Amino acid sequence: MTNKEYKRDKRSPVPKNGTVSKVMSAIKSKETKPEVQLRKALFSVGLRGYRKNLKELPGKPDIAYTKWKIAIFINGCYWHGCQQCGWKPPKHNTEYWVNKINKNRQRDLQKIDALKSIGYKVITIWEHELKGSMDLVVKKIHLNLM
Repeated sequence: MTNKEYKRDKRSPVPKNGTVSKVMSAIKSKETKPEVQLRKALFSVGLRGYRKNLKELPGKPDIAYTKWKIAIFINGCYWHGCQQCGWKPPKHNTEYWVNKINKNRQRDLQKIDALKSIGYKVITIWEHELKGSMDLVVKKIHLNLM
């Protein structure tokens, strides 16, 4: 890390280690590696015409096919508390992280309900699925577009 001045936004508790705070704040919410990988895979098999982070839709889905009313969310296993991966809170600031992940899960359900109420089909792709087989994920999306 450089010795550049670092400013916190005060929403989260002060970490015990300043480096941890810098690393955590650098984590992106858009254009993440899993999102880019999936979009490239979809494009390569001819599934074009998607929109990224469409503000007009509830929850700003990572990928949206408006023509077919399909919204796709790519969830990071840690940030959305993946049950299959056995999410465990960190040892420091445990209460904060448990509350944060629970709020993320609740917000995810609200976004899905809002999209379904306007006629969208919602597909949630977990980060571990992309690490497994990109072909299976692309096939899952392709079947929903038919």
